[in-house]
Amino acid sequence: MSSAPPEVLTFGCRLNLSESDLMRRAATAAGLRDAVIVNTCAVTSEAERQARQAIRRLKRENPDRAIIVTGCSAEINRSAFAAMPEVAQILPNDTKLKPESFAAPNRTPLPPPLDEPAPSPSGPLQRAFVQIQNGCDHRCTFCVIPFGRGASRSLPFAAIHQQIAAHSANGFQEIVLTGVDITSYGRDLSERPTLGRLVRQILRATPDLPRLRLSSLDPAAIDEDLWRALEEEPRLMPHWHLSLQAGDDLILKRMKRRHSGADIDILCARARRARPEIILGADLIAGFPTETDAMFAQTYDRVERCGITWLHVFAYSARHGTPAARMPQGTAELRKSRAERLRALGAQAAARHHHALVGREIDLLIEKNGIGTAPDFTKLKLSPKITAPIGSLTRLRCIGIENGMPVAG
Repeated sequence: MSSAPPEVLTFGCRLNLSESDLMRRAATAAGLRDAVIVNTCAVTSEAERQARQAIRRLKRENPDRAIIVTGCSAEINRSAFAAMPEVAQILPNDTKLKPESFAAPNRTPLPPPLDEPAPSPSGPLQRAFVQIQNGCDHRCTFCVIPFGRGASRSLPFAAIHQQIAAHSANGFQEIVLTGVDITSYGRDLSERPTLGRLVRQILRATPDLPRLRLSSLDPAAIDEDLWRALEEEPRLMPHWHLSLQAGDDLILKRMKRRHSGADIDILCARARRARPEIILGADLIAGFPTETDAMFAQTYDRVERCGITWLHVFAYSARHGTPAARMPQGTAELRKSRAERLRALGAQAAARHHHALVGREIDLLIEKNGIGTAPDFTKLKLSPKITAPIGSLTRLRCIGIENGMPVAG
């Protein structure tokens, strides 16, 4: 039998990616061997189906390795995963980052908890993720994430700064602030800081950090300090990914979102005034219950009119126990066709953006597999002559488009 270090298979969001890296190191520090940790996602029923399918495949391919399952799907639908013969253990969300969760009962002493992690530059990531917040206090009618992660909790600035300083000392050129609902940051802390204040504090405290990036933002909760940071702080990356979900007012109301279609228009226009080079992305749900052709057209037209470039589109997937699951459902074919139309719209927007880059010099974060990431989150293929080290920042010129992807040389 082999004795291999633990592997982690990740589904879902950037927060899951961050937590998977922490689990990998916690499990390694605890001496776990011959195991695969599956970090699940509950955002759609399809994500849960894919996780179960992957667990079965992993066990067929690695019959001697234990499979440990954790994450939001395992938290919300624990009985379904526990019933799978391939699963050796389920870890609750609130214990999955603790080294003792991966340790044998007689294995002592344990390393200290990894509350302030600092991934090694030799690890799988070229940017470091710092979780500033977890959980959510809102109850969108389609979402089960609050049931898997609980109420919103924020990490104090001192702990966040400690992580960022460690990442910076380890050579990371870009930090991504992540969480379930990062625009709610600070509301549970005594001094009630905002996300914008946190961003400005981080940039003041780490003058040598070249890049700070934000994960998904709730358009209803962007504070004035964050707007000022976007306008005044060049090290805050000109890339905002917005949790829009829809562009029609009635659908947004039925989703129990806190913004309107007009709010989206105002936000996108203000972002471009504050930072003309900004590129916007959005999460969108296609085929939400009761969505008519006219309502879908409102979303489609608003996304196009606002010039949103990076689209992350979900075909609506009913989650058991949510209010939306009790609403009149559209057909699977309808949901799929509307999702495909939005994805095609996003592909057109991305292509226009890619062609506009040709001839420009761009500061790229050099990734693995010959990819560089621009400040606005554009991915560029590196020409073979580029020899810049992985993880470094390098200024290169976009020299053309190859198979739909911009090329830097």
